[in-house]
Amino acid sequence: MFRSRYARALTTLAIASSFSTFAIACSDGIPLRVVPPVPPHADADIAFYSQRDGNLEIYSMYADGSGQARLTNNPAIDIDPAWSGDGAKIAFMSARDGNWEIYSMNPDGSQQTRLTDDPAHDSRPAWSPDGTEIAFCSDRDGDWEIYVMNADGSNLVQVTSNNFTDVGPAWSPDGATILFETDRDSGDWEIYSMSRDGSNQSDLSNTLGDDLLPAWSPSGDRVAFVSNREGPREIYIMDANGANPTRLTGLASRNDDPTWSPDDSTIAFWSDRNGNWEVYRMRADGSVQVDLTHHRSLDAGADWRPAKPVTL
Repeated sequence: MFRSRYARALTTLAIASSFSTFAIACSDGIPLRVVPPVPPHADADIAFYSQRDGNLEIYSMYADGSGQARLTNNPAIDIDPAWSGDGAKIAFMSARDGNWEIYSMNPDGSQQTRLTDDPAHDSRPAWSPDGTEIAFCSDRDGDWEIYVMNADGSNLVQVTSNNFTDVGPAWSPDGATILFETDRDSGDWEIYSMSRDGSNQSDLSNTLGDDLLPAWSPSGDRVAFVSNREGPREIYIMDANGANPTRLTGLASRNDDPTWSPDDSTIAFWSDRNGNWEVYRMRADGSVQVDLTHHRSLDAGADWRPAKPVTL
């Protein structure tokens, strides 16, 4: 189920991207620009993926959208970058070895290393806050479940086990809790929470419609997520216990995949509001929404760096 859903999503994005090349202006009347490439840099703030060079690859940029640089470069698809808690590594998923596997690399794209090695598909990596573990989802046991492994790929442990689809893990800032998406409740998608070892699983969002892609605020008191409960997929925010859900984006376009800045003040996400997929940022209350990538091609899957390593 998830495999076909994910494949459909990629196909939809690719089609949207191809049509976007014919767009000549944004909603503000400013022509879409082709951002000049720059060499990879180790101090970027946001990682994302883009189809701007004819293939889905991982890129990075600064918080204001400048310094957009390609980090991966191969004929296969590289997507879903995820920063480690200390900002020293980026995990991502790639089909370069024939099926989806989890890889890691340095922030400048160097030392790309395969972490999983299984005939099944491994996807959507998420680092523990201390950088010692990576949670991800895999269909290696016949359906999609959540797994946790050490940051080097060792000591693999399955933490969910049922006949439904469990995907999209997201760690709490203290590392004690993992949020994830599941279709176990009458077929619609809900956000569940569980302890790091898979115990204490409970429905956090608990509403009609699909609730997806949870992202903890660095302070741990709020969760941003995506929901179609009012129509199109939009960005919402709720308390860490699931209370007080509030919509942040409007209902005129699709908005997806929120990620928090380290100071809790800003959320990056991607949207098709200008006719093609771009990475945006907004204040945590939904105000001041700004296009960061502003490119003719597909830009999506942003992840904000939790911290930058200090160089002494």
